[in-house]
Amino acid sequence: MIKNIPIKIATKTTYLLKQSDPLNLRFVWSYEISIHNESEEIIQLLNRVWYITDLTGRVEKVNGAGVIGLQPLIKPNKLFTYTSFCQLMTPQGTMDGEYEMQDLNEDKFTVEIPKFVLCAPHSVMQPFRLKLH
Repeated sequence: MIKNIPIKIATKTTYLLKQSDPLNLRFVWSYEISIHNESEEIIQLLNRVWYITDLTGRVEKVNGAGVIGLQPLIKPNKLFTYTSFCQLMTPQGTMDGEYEMQDLNEDKFTVEIPKFVLCAPHSVMQPFRLKLH
């Protein structure tokens, strides 16, 4: 259901050099998601769906209850922030998806998670790009 509750999603990514192993096609990022409830209603995040796309175009769908083991209540004009991780076999990719939420009347609605880019630093990307040509 589409409900007109103003929710703002912001993202921040960090390439994790020490956890990555480019020679074995292991590229790891942390990503921070901030969910700002700009409404006057209390909302709860119930479920999430992610579409993770690597540089080859391969898409992995990941879904489940809540985020990081929580189904948080977000009060009016408050922010909920969490950090999680993503691993790809390529040094670049994207993530997007949606959250299923509900208000206190248990009316469910979805909130789009805008697409964001996962990109390794140039020093990591360059050797990989040379292999593509």
